[in-house]
Amino acid sequence: MQKLVAEGLGTALLLISVVGSGIMGEDLAGGNIAIALLANAIATGCMLYVIISVLGPISGAHFNPAVTLAFWLRGEITTRPALAYVSVQIAGGVLGVWATHAMFDLPILQSSATLHRTGLAQWWSEGIATFGLLFVIFGGLRARPDAVPTLVALYITGAYWFTSSTSFANPAVTIARGFSDTFAGIYPGHVAAFVCVQVLAVFAAHPILRRLFDLKP
Repeated sequence: MQKLVAEGLGTALLLISVVGSGIMGEDLAGGNIAIALLANAIATGCMLYVIISVLGPISGAHFNPAVTLAFWLRGEITTRPALAYVSVQIAGGVLGVWATHAMFDLPILQSSATLHRTGLAQWWSEGIATFGLLFVIFGGLRARPDAVPTLVALYITGAYWFTSSTSFANPAVTIARGFSDTFAGIYPGHVAAFVCVQVLAVFAAHPILRRLFDLKP
C-alpha cells in the first residue's frame, strides 16, 4: 500500500507541475509560446527531480506505465504489482489534473477540443522520447544510480524542446492531459495513438537496452 500511495501521489504531483506550469506560463507569457513552453519544461524537470529523489526509495519512482512495463519485462516487478502501479499512476494523474484546475479556478471537469497532437511526426517523436527516457533510466541505474533523479529531470526538460510532441513519454500523463483544455492538454481522440506508440517503444527498447547495459564490463 505504501508503494501504491507513493506512485499515485508522485504521478499526481507530476501532472500538477505539467498542467499548472502550462497554465501559469501561458497566462504570464503574453502570447509568447516559447516562453510558456520554457516555463513548462523547467517546472516539470524540477518536480521530477523532487519526486524521484523523495519517493524513489519507497516505490522505485516509476510514475509512468511505460517505465513499469519496462521493469516488468526485465523481471524486476511481477504482474500483479505492475498492474496495481499502472492503475494508481493513471488515477493519480487524473486527480492531479483536477487538483490543478481547482487551483486556478477553472472548471474541474473538462477536455481539450482544440489541442490536436497527431500525425506520423508526432507519433515518431513520442517513440523517440519514450526510448530516450528508458535509455536514461536504465543507463543511469547502471552507471550512476544516485544521479538518476538528475538525469531524468534534465532529459525531460530538454526533450520538451527537441521533440515535436514535447515529450509526453508517459501513458498516464497522456491520458490525464486529455482531461485538460489548457496549454498542456491534448485532444482526447489523439490519446490512444500516443499511448500505443509509447508502449511499442518500450518493447522496441527492451532488447536493445538489455544488451547495451546488462553485459558484463
